Amino acid sequence: MRTGSITRKTEETDIAVSVNLDGTGTYKIETGIGFLDHMIEQFSRHSLIDIECRVRGDLHVDQHHTTEDSAIALGQAIAQALGDKKGITRYGHTYSPMDEALCRVALDISGRPVLVWKAAFTQPRLGEMDTELFEHWFASISQAAGITLHIESLYGSNNHHIVEGIYKGFARAMRQAIAIDPRKADAVPSTKGILGSGSLEG
Repeated sequence: MRTGSITRKTEETDIAVSVNLDGTGTYKIETGIGFLDHMIEQFSRHSLIDIECRVRGDLHVDQHHTTEDSAIALGQAIAQALGDKKGITRYGHTYSPMDEALCRVALDISGRPVLVWKAAFTQPRLGEMDTELFEHWFASISQAAGITLHIESLYGSNNHHIVEGIYKGFARAMRQAIAIDPRKADAVPSTKGILGSGSLEG
């Protein structure tokens, strides 16, 4: 089993995250932000990554630190579980429809963290969560896990549907990318033989 576990405590947040990349999509999520819990649950269910995520954050200030640090810890746990990335498919992409909304996600577990974000919202909050924080969550997980990540909302009118489509699309693309390719299960999917931070080729 490919598993990872991260504990992270600062003056702003106290976090414990564990993942199993070869799971069945079971989850226990407690961030203190209901809508963020719902989205991480969607990510777990549709990626088949088992996730436990407990966050105690300074929500009396705002949601920024809790949102950012949950993504950092989750990304670090995923990176830990991937190890040297031997045998992974590496790339994933999906079109994700959610009722009237359609989103596109493409990613490369390359060790080179990049987020290209093309999504906008017409309301400042969903539930109690600030919509501006969704881009920041994906930037943080991209950075921590070393993922090149392209996210685009192609169309849609309901903000909830757009965000949920993005998270489900990310989940499905990750499910593809972390899968072991049986034809190359003993090899890192790079001509350099390594996938890590700072790689400029591969």
